[in-house]
Amino acid sequence: MRKKLSTIGPLTASIVGAGNLGTALALTLPSAGCEVKFIATRAKNKSPASTKALARKLKARLIELGKEPLDSDLVWIAVPDDAIAQVAGKLANAQEWKGRIVVHSSGALSSDELAPLRAKGAKVASLHPMMTFVRGSLPDMAGVAFAVEGDSVAVRAASKIVERLGGYAFPIRRQHKVLYHAFGSFASPLVIALMASLEQVARAAGVKQRDIKRVMLPLLLQTLQNYLYRDAAAAFSGPLVRGDVATVRKHLEALKVVPEAREVYIALARAAVKGLPVKNRKVLERKLAHQEIAEGIRALRKRDQT
Repeated sequence: MRKKLSTIGPLTASIVGAGNLGTALALTLPSAGCEVKFIATRAKNKSPASTKALARKLKARLIELGKEPLDSDLVWIAVPDDAIAQVAGKLANAQEWKGRIVVHSSGALSSDELAPLRAKGAKVASLHPMMTFVRGSLPDMAGVAFAVEGDSVAVRAASKIVERLGGYAFPIRRQHKVLYHAFGSFASPLVIALMASLEQVARAAGVKQRDIKRVMLPLLLQTLQNYLYRDAAAAFSGPLVRGDVATVRKHLEALKVVPEAREVYIALARAAVKGLPVKNRKVLERKLAHQEIAEGIRALRKRDQT
């Protein structure tokens, strides 16, 4: 007889998908009292050596998705968003689902992606960690926020697991998940995109690649600290705050040698002028709007020429 899921004790778990997130989950779930019994992949024989090594390390069985039952209390689906519904459909017909919890980790999609499993008796939820997962790095889950929504039993179980990981779960409405995920994109991948633009401009300014991080690190760290301990308005500095139109004009002229970074500068400067404390706001708005229109015209001309 399966354990009552409303009173969560030690659980067994299966991980579907052994990418960056799936690997991190597999390695951290044991600390939350979840024994990882199975790691399911699309094609067992084609699994990379790293996935096979992960299974050996955890003493988990590596199986092919849908070929064998996932006999565990919890099934955590950690595949790309566009594959979740397909995976759910494939799993739904592969075994009995009553009394099991199934979660997926999409930040943008709701638990409704797991409808085929819900129809078979599983309790389902979406459970998304607000954390970045890259190859070769295992983030500490302590303090990490997990957005959760779905069936009440699955939400309670997921929240308890998150608590044991040292994180905290908070409710998210399914209709808000896409904006929630966009919020997360501003906090990590788009920050990295900004850093890539920063490096472009640094190289154009003659700063050697090996020196860029050393030069910028104190400024970046202090900026982040100012924001975290104060707020965006109090942390904002530079020529826009001072209303230094001449300097902004010079920036825009010099940045023509790195046009992609120039577009980023214009977009961020317009956002700053609109939402942060600046002097000479009207003049800066006109200047930046004119530059954005000019950039659009140049792009259209370039497209027509190709």
